[in-house]
Amino acid sequence: MLMPTRYVVVTGGVISGVGKGILTSSLAMLIESQGYKVTCMKIDPYINVDAGTMRPTEHGEVYVTDDGFETDQDLGNYERFTHAILNKHNSVTTGQIYLSIIEDERAGKYEGKCVDFIPHVPLKVMDKIKLVAKESKADFVLVEIGGTAGEHQIFPFLDAIRRMKMGGEPLVHVHIGYLPIPSKLGEMKSKPLQRSVIDLLSCGLKPDFIVGRSRLPLDRERKMKIALNCGVDMEHVISAPDIKSIYQVPLNLEAQTMIKKMLDLFDLPHKKDTKAFVSWRDSLENALRCTKELRIGIVGKYFDIGDFSLTDSYVSVIESVKHACYAEGRKPVIEWIDSKKYEKDATAVEELRHYDAVIIPGGFGKTGIEGKIKAIQYLRENKIPFLGLCYGLQLAVIEFARNICGLKNASSTEFDEKTPHDVVHILPEQDKKLKEDDFGGSMRLGAYDAKLKKGSIVFNQYKKEMISERHRHRWEVNNKYVKQLEKEGLVISGKNPQRDLVEFIELPKEKHPYFVGTQAHPEFKSKFMKPAPLFHGLIKAAKK
Repeated sequence: MLMPTRYVVVTGGVISGVGKGILTSSLAMLIESQGYKVTCMKIDPYINVDAGTMRPTEHGEVYVTDDGFETDQDLGNYERFTHAILNKHNSVTTGQIYLSIIEDERAGKYEGKCVDFIPHVPLKVMDKIKLVAKESKADFVLVEIGGTAGEHQIFPFLDAIRRMKMGGEPLVHVHIGYLPIPSKLGEMKSKPLQRSVIDLLSCGLKPDFIVGRSRLPLDRERKMKIALNCGVDMEHVISAPDIKSIYQVPLNLEAQTMIKKMLDLFDLPHKKDTKAFVSWRDSLENALRCTKELRIGIVGKYFDIGDFSLTDSYVSVIESVKHACYAEGRKPVIEWIDSKKYEKDATAVEELRHYDAVIIPGGFGKTGIEGKIKAIQYLRENKIPFLGLCYGLQLAVIEFARNICGLKNASSTEFDEKTPHDVVHILPEQDKKLKEDDFGGSMRLGAYDAKLKKGSIVFNQYKKEMISERHRHRWEVNNKYVKQLEKEGLVISGKNPQRDLVEFIELPKEKHPYFVGTQAHPEFKSKFMKPAPLFHGLIKAAKK
């Protein structure tokens, strides 16, 4: 007899960014380590159909699945922590829900009934959750609900969970909330967390577990107060203090036997110290013992938001650097570099000699590109390990065309439509989409094949000829310049076999220790114990 799908729902309270995504990922990792098949999904309250039309500084990195769906960054954490391969159905937004209901109404699927916010929105949310359970055939579906308890936008999602629980679905609800420690008081305050639980109760939901996020561990008194005032078992109040690495969260939860307590509610057995868990724990302990540092620079453009910096814009790149450094016994020191200063002061580029490796990640637009091109030239000439991702590959091609091939004013039509040498240009179908204002979900998205050149640096990293990586872009290397680029020494080390598009470039090993660019986003497939090959190669070169 097949085991019915179990559901674990994670909600958050008090503040946004409290750690729902990492908690969901960690619970999924621990449940998977028990031998169950898991999948995760994120339900977001915004009316955008997907995350693809939002600036990274607005909502963090846009993560891309194999099937080409532009999603919330939390799906990246789910995949980094587990073996699950997610798709478009694992990301749900209010926009999708409304669009689906309206399409059904126009098609007459409601058979003349009045279509209302309640119950039809919660019912559609339930349909989305059940679809993920059916398609994935997972033993456990973990559902993270975006937003914060008390926000009116998430009410229909909470109502959907209430209906599932009342309908007899095997479901455990975990609520995570923040406990501040005001500097003038020096005491941990639980009232904001209690208030967020009251907001849940007003929606008909009572959590089975409460996870208290704070700068310090929860003491017994705080746990007792939360248990008494929120109506949960004190053993189900879990402490989640600040830690060094997000990959410690599963260890913290396991130390408090949270998964055993959860499986008890599902009437399922728990195995202590499984092989998967021990492997994770040992790998993490080795990683945290690393003391030899590698200084890695990231020349990006989506950092600033008001007076603050938003590193979430490049979360997959950051985590990929960590994965590769951990595998090589090094402690990553990641620093942000603003390329615009190289445009103002050409000598400022000299600072790059202090880095062990430099990455230019994905992006759009012309802001700071001349500074990035100056940076790439310096990295090439001074043999500093370099990895260009998507936008980074395109700028590396432009730099090579200008300074090695002698193609004056070579550029991309994205930045300069009148360039005499469009070494990077827009794909014809993409040009048509932009002219028709077709922006949402219309880029070259998802997994595409590449055939690698045997003996190349890239081939030696992947260790096979045919590979697949995820993409998110509109512009490509112009094939009419490929022979000229190759003649002057640029190695085209990988191409998409279906359309003959450049996927990977590099400089020969005898000319540079590691100068590699890819049109893809390999950071989307890196995992804690399995670093992305090109990042791993970069860190190996940086060690030398």
